[in-house]
Amino acid sequence: MSTEGAVKAVADAAAASFTSLVEKIQYLDAAAVEQVRQAYRYADLAHLGQLRNSGEPYITHPIAVASLCADWKLDAEALMAALLHDALEDCGVTKADLTEHFGAPVAELVDGLTKLDKLQFNTREEGQSESFRKMLLAMARDVRVILVKLADRTHNMRTLGSAPRDKWQRIASETLEVYAPIAHRLGLNQTYRELQDLSFRHLHPWRYATLEKAVARSRGRRRDALRKVQDEVAAAFARQGMAVRLAGREKTLYGIYQRMEGRHLSFAQVADLYGFRVIVPTVTDCYTAIGVLHQLYKPVPGKFTDHIAIAKANGYQSLHTTLVGPASLNVEFQVRTEEMHVVAEAGVAAHWLYKAQHVAGAGAQRLGTHWLQSLLDIQNETRDATEFWEHVKVDLFPDAVYVFTPRGQIMALPSGTTVVDFAYAIHSDVGDHTVAARVNHQQVPLRTVLKNGDVVEVMTAPEGTPNPAWLGFVRSGRARSKIRLYLKTLAQKESVALGEKLLAQALRAEGIDALPEAPRHEALWEKLLRFTGHRTRDELLTDIGLGKRVARIVARRVVALLSEGGLRPDVLLLTRERYGAEDSLSQGGVTLDGSERATVQYAKCCYPVPGDPVVGYLGRGEGLVVHHAQCEVARQLQRKDGERFIAVDWADEPARSFDVAITVTVANHKGVLARVAAELASCEADIVHMDMDDATGGTTDLRFVVAVRNAAHVEAILRSLRRLNIVLKGERVFSASPAP
Repeated sequence: MSTEGAVKAVADAAAASFTSLVEKIQYLDAAAVEQVRQAYRYADLAHLGQLRNSGEPYITHPIAVASLCADWKLDAEALMAALLHDALEDCGVTKADLTEHFGAPVAELVDGLTKLDKLQFNTREEGQSESFRKMLLAMARDVRVILVKLADRTHNMRTLGSAPRDKWQRIASETLEVYAPIAHRLGLNQTYRELQDLSFRHLHPWRYATLEKAVARSRGRRRDALRKVQDEVAAAFARQGMAVRLAGREKTLYGIYQRMEGRHLSFAQVADLYGFRVIVPTVTDCYTAIGVLHQLYKPVPGKFTDHIAIAKANGYQSLHTTLVGPASLNVEFQVRTEEMHVVAEAGVAAHWLYKAQHVAGAGAQRLGTHWLQSLLDIQNETRDATEFWEHVKVDLFPDAVYVFTPRGQIMALPSGTTVVDFAYAIHSDVGDHTVAARVNHQQVPLRTVLKNGDVVEVMTAPEGTPNPAWLGFVRSGRARSKIRLYLKTLAQKESVALGEKLLAQALRAEGIDALPEAPRHEALWEKLLRFTGHRTRDELLTDIGLGKRVARIVARRVVALLSEGGLRPDVLLLTRERYGAEDSLSQGGVTLDGSERATVQYAKCCYPVPGDPVVGYLGRGEGLVVHHAQCEVARQLQRKDGERFIAVDWADEPARSFDVAITVTVANHKGVLARVAAELASCEADIVHMDMDDATGGTTDLRFVVAVRNAAHVEAILRSLRRLNIVLKGERVFSASPAP
């Protein structure tokens, strides 16, 4: 073919594409169709000589985008913008040129689309956050911007196979992570499903092909059963005299893949692959149809959902039920009205669909749902970008919060998420070693709840470790599971270490200098584990450390087993250890410095601090609980369960501060609480908790839990408080109710 002939063939192909578009837009009046035709001619001239990767004329892409928009019955301005969306900048066309030829509204739409075309969502540059903001602001100005953009992305994904393979990963990931969720939020379910499947196809070609073949085989095997279901359902509705439209549906390949990955299922274990949509005239008919279906086949318990009474945030409404059909085949049914069906498939685009079909205004508004109406109101009324952002984060993304790293990377996290959730979302090592954070360049507590648009910076330290208190405020399952795993592992390690120490001390009290070690005493440990019923040595030591086993009893069994092997207790050691300590504290001693974690607890009834006389109680499964020697709770436990007490003492240099309870009685004057709090601060005592009794007789009791260094620090604090003229009495509490 000659060059001239090739050019003519290309022109004919483009003209044929536009002719098919004109046939689709006959819902517009003649003047609007002519405006679209003018936009086509302008775009065709602008893209003259440009080809796509497939070799087709470039103009075929804008025509295809406009054709997708025509399926949603968008207006002439949106269709013109779709045809012109690549003309700005790339072809030397300016916004002023478009305004002159097609008017300001079309120029604004194209300008918004051009900004979206510049987005690179997988970049780590600072500009990413600004790009995302621009995208939402473009939607704010006119929701048609994102509709045309989604049509553009859909056609690009359909033709991605002709693009260089090294671009597949970036474009498909961007589509799956950004554009598909936006389509879902806008209720464009058909587009949402197609974008997911196309992304899956290019991200994991082999998995896609394997699943496609498996579904085709399954479809062939179950064709007769599904046909039988369709015939029986149609007959059941005919007997009831109900006019219904029955349409088959199949779960998308990406949906099947997600189910298999998320629940660790094989393809054969995935149920609900097939289903039917039952389209009925009225809402009342929806509920009647469910009754007919449940009489025909048995429903699967727990699989009925009413999305009509409680619509989804994006306007979706349907009744869902799963039934057990012939040959025990699980079949899902979605029951909805024709109007609901259009909204379910087209979402926000249903606004134009129904306007084109001249549906009553009240009905269209109802079908749009409060969410859609709110979005349209915001776009029409909001002129301030900050105000729009505040609205959109609630209306458009109700289930997620979008925050940014210092480099501008977007991260989607659950609504209500905290700084700690963010840290674990980056990496479990970052979460485990988090010690501080800044949000929008301001230092904040780790429990701070993040808001859309926050820029979050996490500081880590090698010595940082997860705090059990984090479990009280983290939102994400990932953070919660990582913290629990760390604490469980840590508790086990510490329990083993404490158990080993307690058993060694109990053995010394029985005249054995050291814990028998394997492999020399492997047979002894095997006999001991059979006696205690434990599987491993660490399991036994963990139970001793947690107080589930009494070290003295286990030590006596060890002595008996050693005696069988001819090893006798050292009489001198036995005498010194057994009778050198108080009889009631018969299991040896433990040194405390505050660095102990899960295995040692400091009792909240008496708040012992370094310098206090203390006793240790091996609670059943609680580990070692340290009490002040004057604590009434500890005295009662000693009378009832004395054998579970061990000697404990303080290290010379404690590793942290400790909580202590004090009561301050003050005269009722204005500002007394502030003066007491200021005095505590001047004494370097941090207030952990505070409450008070109702004022009686002109006085009030203020009860504080404060963090202190030691007993001497407590006495210094009380002396300072007593010197205040408003303080009548200040004393430490040794048996108090635990603070909440």
